[in-house]
Amino acid sequence: MGKKVKKESEPFSKDVFDPLPIESKTAATAVLMLSSPEEEVLAKACEAIHKFAEKGDENKTSLMCLGAVEPLSRLISHEDKTVRRNAVMALGVMASNNEVKKCLKKLDVIPAVISKLSPEENVVVHEFATLCLTSLSADFCYKVQIFEHKGLEPLIQLLSSPDPDVKKNSVECIFNLVQDFQNRAAVQQLNGLPPLLELLHSEFPVIQQLALRTIENITTDSETRVAFRNVQGFDRILEILGTKEFSDLHEGALRVISNCLEDSESMQLIQTMGGLEQLLQFVGTTTLPEAQANAVKAVARMAQSGENRKILHERNVEKTLTDLLMQENESVRTAACQAVATVSKNLSSRDTFRNAIKPIVQLLNSEGSELRMAAAEALSSLTNDNNLNAYAIHEAEGDKLLVRQLRDSCMGAAVYAASVLTNMASQEELRRSILAHEAMPALVALLHCTDNNILISATQAVASLACDAEARMELRNVGGLSPLVQLLKSINAEIRRNASWAISVCANDEITALELCNAGALEILQEITLSPNRNNKFSELALQKLLDSNLSLKYSLTGHLSASNITTDGFYDPGQVQMLVCDAMGGQVEAEKLHDFLWELHISELKFEACSNIVLIGKIKKGTYFHRALLYKVLADRIGLSCSLIRGEYNRAWNEIFITSPKKTYGYSQPECYIIDLMHQPGNLMKSNSPAALAYQTI
Repeated sequence: MGKKVKKESEPFSKDVFDPLPIESKTAATAVLMLSSPEEEVLAKACEAIHKFAEKGDENKTSLMCLGAVEPLSRLISHEDKTVRRNAVMALGVMASNNEVKKCLKKLDVIPAVISKLSPEENVVVHEFATLCLTSLSADFCYKVQIFEHKGLEPLIQLLSSPDPDVKKNSVECIFNLVQDFQNRAAVQQLNGLPPLLELLHSEFPVIQQLALRTIENITTDSETRVAFRNVQGFDRILEILGTKEFSDLHEGALRVISNCLEDSESMQLIQTMGGLEQLLQFVGTTTLPEAQANAVKAVARMAQSGENRKILHERNVEKTLTDLLMQENESVRTAACQAVATVSKNLSSRDTFRNAIKPIVQLLNSEGSELRMAAAEALSSLTNDNNLNAYAIHEAEGDKLLVRQLRDSCMGAAVYAASVLTNMASQEELRRSILAHEAMPALVALLHCTDNNILISATQAVASLACDAEARMELRNVGGLSPLVQLLKSINAEIRRNASWAISVCANDEITALELCNAGALEILQEITLSPNRNNKFSELALQKLLDSNLSLKYSLTGHLSASNITTDGFYDPGQVQMLVCDAMGGQVEAEKLHDFLWELHISELKFEACSNIVLIGKIKKGTYFHRALLYKVLADRIGLSCSLIRGEYNRAWNEIFITSPKKTYGYSQPECYIIDLMHQPGNLMKSNSPAALAYQTI
């Protein structure tokens, strides 16, 4: 009774396992289930992991530590669609975790994920595969892998997907990829511009922004800008700019326009389409500071063209920019100053901007270094060949602020300040005012900088201000001559040229010229004129100015004074320094009778008399090569004659000088190095590489 009996129609089967429903409450169990051979188990495990990962970043890290990443990266290629879909969903969510990204690098997962972008896969797979690539594409290594495995093309195709999430993920991934230059060009080559432009009309702002930022990035490529014109990209961008409802896109649209204005063809096209007028109208009407600043930058780009500057002047752009200088937003004022600098390359605009000079000068007091630099840049352009604007700066007390800006920590601000002072220094009254504000010490401090732009501007300013004797005296007093001379050695041609110019100006008085010679200017300039690569008109001028300021020295070196070289009291012929040294040291000694010239005995007697090994050179009556060379150097230094003293072997020493000779035509020949004979044929000059010179240097 009560015992159940198996019916014959229900036979037992020993090979069949009854279904076993499993309810797991731990992530570890779900991860273990990823190794199951049963598709239903795999699908449910992947689904559970996906839901768990969505709850937070800590869960993603936990799943990785439990070993979920490796089996998931395999299961995204499973033959069963449901397993494949759920695995892609789980991996797509987990890929946003930094530790998971590192783990995936070891698994070479990119090819498998890219394969899920094929049209055969469903929308859900597309959504999470693109989500996975979006997370990974922020890393440079993954960018390279996606490019190498041709992932860009299917991503571009998915920009036209009917699903907004797929569109959003795809365009975001492309945006990440085009941070690398090779992907920028590839987008254009794969015809990616039309679908990107189409996304600008999306109903989802995030998609619009991502598409616009991607277009902004790829239009930095010149070939892409050509393609952008060909697909009527400007029509779309100008349409956005003229639509108030798209105000959140205006800033990005203006950056795209600025990029495209790098090309003259694009500039002409925008002008033809009425874009210039639209930009000017936008500048005056928009209330968004960043958009306004970018619009002004676009105007400045357009003003790079002389024809456009003329058009802008006719549209009274000067008033618009002057009004923007009064804005509270620093970015807008900075952009306005930069635009003033470019627009004022037009001569008429330069005069029209005169009323803007005072507010620009006031901007030199700004806290922001970028704004101070932009203000100085504008003033530099406004004072270029315009004396009235230079006086306007002076009246606005700008010279004091500009001198202060020479000490600015912002190098760019100091560069432009020096440029303005150079422009102003052409007027004597302004020059005196600038110097009264201690410009010269500030400029000398800049001569010690290593930045080439600073040195170029500083040397130019020194040259402009050193026209007056008082300025040259101040330059000497603050130690400016030595660093100026050292800049003659610069490898930068413009620095050398400006330093030469400054020295040619400073050499207008004898005292400064002598100090320049003592600082080594003469030797360096002589070396420069010997070099076909380093020589320039200013270095030749500087050399002649130094010689003209010391006619005794010039006559000694060149053996020639022109009709314009007027001698004064105190002029002497230093050529006698040699026929003087020789007489003081025992006279001429024939080479064959050198052994009879008993100078050693004479020197020993002097040492005994002085009870010292140190002998005063003035007491020597019999001196050999090194005594004579030393005395010649001492006397030459006293009279400003540039020469070197070189010690040889076996009591030999000699002096080298550089000498130029007058040409038959105007000017002088290249300086050549000579050795002076002070022993055998006093006054004889021997070319340094001649047999006679070599014999003089050795026994």
